[in-house]
Amino acid sequence: MIFSSLEFLFVFLPVTILLYYLLPRPLKNTVLLVMSLIFYGVGEPIYILLMIFTIFVDYICGYQVGIWKESRPGRAKAALIAAIVLNLLLLGFFKYYDFIAVNLSALPFISIKPLSLTLPIGISFYTFQIMSYVIDVYRGAARMQKNPFLVATYVTLFPQLIAGPIVRYQDVDDQLSDRKESVALFASGLRTFTSGLAKKVLLANTAASLCEAAATSDSLSVFGAWVGIVYYCFQIYFDFSGYSDMAIGLGKMFGFRFLENFNYPYISQSVTEFWRRWHISLSTWFREYVYIPLGGNRVDKKWKLYRNLFIVWFLTGMWHGANWNFILWGLYYFLLLVVEKAFLLRFLEKVPSFFRHVYALVFILFGWLIFYFTDSSQGFTYLQTMFGIGSSGICSATDLYDLLRNVPFLVVSVVACLPAPKALFYRLYEKKRYFPYLAAAGTAVLFLLSVSYLVDGAYNPFLYTRF
Repeated sequence: MIFSSLEFLFVFLPVTILLYYLLPRPLKNTVLLVMSLIFYGVGEPIYILLMIFTIFVDYICGYQVGIWKESRPGRAKAALIAAIVLNLLLLGFFKYYDFIAVNLSALPFISIKPLSLTLPIGISFYTFQIMSYVIDVYRGAARMQKNPFLVATYVTLFPQLIAGPIVRYQDVDDQLSDRKESVALFASGLRTFTSGLAKKVLLANTAASLCEAAATSDSLSVFGAWVGIVYYCFQIYFDFSGYSDMAIGLGKMFGFRFLENFNYPYISQSVTEFWRRWHISLSTWFREYVYIPLGGNRVDKKWKLYRNLFIVWFLTGMWHGANWNFILWGLYYFLLLVVEKAFLLRFLEKVPSFFRHVYALVFILFGWLIFYFTDSSQGFTYLQTMFGIGSSGICSATDLYDLLRNVPFLVVSVVACLPAPKALFYRLYEKKRYFPYLAAAGTAVLFLLSVSYLVDGAYNPFLYTRF
């Protein structure tokens, strides 16, 4: 089940809200736990057992860490290592076994049969979350949780279960047992959810169909190839940020306050800035649990800094998918960030902001080209087309017609990537007494438009199955 489905919008969510607010406070977390298991079980009934097993083991390890951290630190560290190893082994087996088997089998005298296992949806997200619980307890950043059902509620919480954001345990520790729901927070959550739904359904799905048409075209011009990858830039941003907005909005409806996951990344003026704004929860996780423990940038030798960056970006690429293009994508950003840290950022400070922005967007665009094509040969062919090699010409009449036809969509997409509309909304919301009523009406219109699209159209791709 996904948020942008009629079953979720008109069956699962209303039932969950009704039960949550009708039942007394001691049962609210139970409602969330049971409904979250149902939510996951609709798509992955078999893998519920895997998730429950993971939660149980990590709860035991976290408990051991908590009680032995002060008196027997060696035993606490052993429990921490056991939890990390178990989680990484399970993630590695389900997500990377076939990838490793296929690549090793390409070597002489080695033959390993792929298992063709279905990847448990959201395993990368909930694995990172449950690991953060044990690590945070070990570090003293969060309390040991004696109640296993609260740990289970944290891991399975359906708003962020299958597609993030990756919520660290320390960020919701207090909210699990003591949070305040309110009409104002619920209304804010409803607006945020609807905004995310519109991003996903009206913008991301439209961009996806346009991008796919370009990627599968037999006669693509140079202009058409560039426009096609621009469409993918819009698709992946509105898909990821839209789903994050829906998760944050759902969290508000149940009294949770999740941290923002996207902060208008396409206004960035460097690749370094882009990664401060894009998928913030993932960047934060790798920074807090990998980069800083390795020494971060506070190292005595430059090569150690580059080593740390290499490890983080290699793992970031691997996290996104079991394919060489994702590893290449991670290493691509590793190289860009090394160049920026070495000298380019100092040079960019002297360049007008417009050119810094163009520089960042161009390299981000090529990054998405690597990310999009899981078949690297197809990606290379597309790249050649962008520079006139094997293309059907510079530009065709069909390309111009398609561009003009999609100008309204492009204008809306560009505006939606900017912070100005949100800033204007909150300014009016705070100063104009009638504006909250207009906001409520606008939210209703957006919701109806999104639902109409879902009713009329079957094209609703789900990017997160690979994660």
